[in-house]
Amino acid sequence: MSMMTSTPTKRSVKLDDIWPELEEGIYKIITDLNKGFPKQKWIALYTHVYDYCAASQSKSSAKVGMPKQQASGANYVGEDLYNRLNLFLKKHMSQLLKLTETKMDEPLLNYYYTEWDRYTSAMKYINNIFQYMNRYWIKREIDDGKKEVYEIFILSLVIWRDCLFTPLKQRLTNSLLDIIESERNGYQINTHLIKGVINGYVSLGLNREKPKETILQVYKSGFEELFLTATENYYTNESAKFISENSVADYMKKVETRLNEEVKRVQQYLHQNTESELIAKCEKVLIEKHVEVIWNEFQTLLEKDKIPDLTRMYSLLSRIPRGLEPLRTTLEKHVQNVGLQAVSSIATNGVIEPKVYIETLLKVFKKYNELVTGAFRSDTGFVASLDKACRRFINENAVTIAAKSSSKSPELLARFTDFLLKKSPNNPEESEMEQLLNDVMIVFKYIEDKDVFQDFYSKMLAKRLIHGTSTSEDLEGTMIGKLKSTCGYEYTSKLQRMFTDMSLSRELLDRFNNHIEQVERSSLNIDFSVLVLATGSWPLQPPSTNFSIPKELQACEQLFQKFYQNQHSGRKLNWLHHLSKGELKTKYLQTSKSGYTLQCSTYQIGVLLQFNQYDTLTSEEIQESTQLIDSVLKGTLTSLAKSKILLADPPLDDEEIAKTTKFSLNKQFKNKKTKIFINVPVLTQVKEEIDSIHKTVEEDRKLQIQAAIVRIMKMRKQLAHSGLMTEVISQLQTRFNPKVNIIKKCIDILIEKEYLMRVEGKKDHYSYVA
Repeated sequence: MSMMTSTPTKRSVKLDDIWPELEEGIYKIITDLNKGFPKQKWIALYTHVYDYCAASQSKSSAKVGMPKQQASGANYVGEDLYNRLNLFLKKHMSQLLKLTETKMDEPLLNYYYTEWDRYTSAMKYINNIFQYMNRYWIKREIDDGKKEVYEIFILSLVIWRDCLFTPLKQRLTNSLLDIIESERNGYQINTHLIKGVINGYVSLGLNREKPKETILQVYKSGFEELFLTATENYYTNESAKFISENSVADYMKKVETRLNEEVKRVQQYLHQNTESELIAKCEKVLIEKHVEVIWNEFQTLLEKDKIPDLTRMYSLLSRIPRGLEPLRTTLEKHVQNVGLQAVSSIATNGVIEPKVYIETLLKVFKKYNELVTGAFRSDTGFVASLDKACRRFINENAVTIAAKSSSKSPELLARFTDFLLKKSPNNPEESEMEQLLNDVMIVFKYIEDKDVFQDFYSKMLAKRLIHGTSTSEDLEGTMIGKLKSTCGYEYTSKLQRMFTDMSLSRELLDRFNNHIEQVERSSLNIDFSVLVLATGSWPLQPPSTNFSIPKELQACEQLFQKFYQNQHSGRKLNWLHHLSKGELKTKYLQTSKSGYTLQCSTYQIGVLLQFNQYDTLTSEEIQESTQLIDSVLKGTLTSLAKSKILLADPPLDDEEIAKTTKFSLNKQFKNKKTKIFINVPVLTQVKEEIDSIHKTVEEDRKLQIQAAIVRIMKMRKQLAHSGLMTEVISQLQTRFNPKVNIIKKCIDILIEKEYLMRVEGKKDHYSYVA
């Protein structure tokens, strides 16, 4: 038998010798820590635990011939001390429990929280006294898989949970729920106390696998589940009673207040994980159960413009699934009806001013756009509802029905834009123009027949550029830029080429002026300017009448014609006299020494210059010399007679002008102004022009539809009728909504032209003919 040299050992420490002092110290710490505890006493208690454990280890290590793994005397001695402390704590719990028998509600919670706070604070110190045992014996036991052994502080919580909390749990929870209900009823409560007790529930959720980690099992099963049930019952009763006695608007305010209170309640004394379930429960009871009643109030709130209530309704209904869907449908119908009524109210007199019409449309849009972006937080569903409603009442309303054309809105929008961009005393301030052009684009966005707007706009732009009546080229460029960003380059390419032509014309005119200064300018005695415009870029109609230009102007035309041919051989100039204008100076009036300057159309100039040679001319003679057709001649002579420049014998009426009617200069003519603009009758011209544009649009559409069909069939080779219709509509709807019957006609035309053919054996199928 081998011998082992023995080292000197420490004095053996018995548990019975040290426990009385340990017990007394622990009791004092648990019950009276607030009075303090001497430092020497702390050291003495820690030393007792240390000596006891350390002595047993050294005792076991001195045994001779014992295998190393059997040297475990510390296990036995550590377990004994552990069990003594365990029994002491359980005995203390039974004493505390006995004192709760007569306590209920808030007194019970006060007592429980006070003792819990005292106990947990004390056990942190006691855990330090037993730190040596925690590090060695307890750690070894836990590592060996003994789940009933815990570190001392964790042990204290397990004992509190099992011996005090569990017997009191129902009474504690009921007391908590009663106090929370009191707070909901408007009474002040001690939130610090409630928070302390509930934190105790959380702290007692010990994880058996990882004792140092807390889980929410005790909190959830002991408090949260019952709390949520109580909350559901409370708000079910309150909401049913309140909504039956108050308006929906007041009910929504109440719900908003209650939801905010519950969020605050979580922040004040509940665990943060409770918030989502609590709010979901409240939303179900307060909103979802009464959603039909709330939905039914939406129309009334819209009609009365109750913006705060609408904001609140959106906020509440957005919390529940599909809560907003019926509101979107209601909003769409409401905006559409309001828009239709607004247009009907201004369309009673039959004649509609573009400015009034567009401002009416914008007023409706802006009102509800503000509602959607504000109260409804730019919700995509509500934005879509607003867009659908605006598209409907803008494209089909009392004005378009009266005109028997859905193209009336784009026409009026183009005329309104013309009003903004044309020089006028009534023009808005330049600072307002950017916003006004943005407003135009708002309405333009909803216009379905964008090609109609394009035709009207291009014609009006052409007139502004030709007659020099644009407010500003910068503003014209801004407007074209906005159209380009919305519809693309192709939509505005011709408009931009008009500006290019104007710039080139100015350069050409400068070269012409330099040329005639050196040649014949002095002999002309006329200030003469020309615009040369490319036929393909400008929406200008050829003149409807022949016109024999006066000999006074012939030299100018011939000179420019010769100059231009030298500059650009092979090009042909077509003179558009119906768009030209000029000024004449009067020298025959005794009433005015300086004379008057008459601003006239070229046709008016052609008539008036005849009176340089003749005092009196008949209508027939004037027609022979000017070659104007009857309708144009009548308009020209009427305008001069109404301006009192010419006198008619017999006086004119609204009927046709007789060929024998005599005209002469009014030598007694007087006017306050020295520069006089002679109006041209425009009503018939405007009507003819509008009809012409609509006719052009229809023809252009047919060509665009045919082009789209060919593009699609070239790519697809074969396609069913329904598929072809769908693709054509999809391609063209950004410019206009093609009508099904027109598409069918275009298909037939292309079959006749042998671009397409019907597929044999397949009904309603087409094939592309290469």
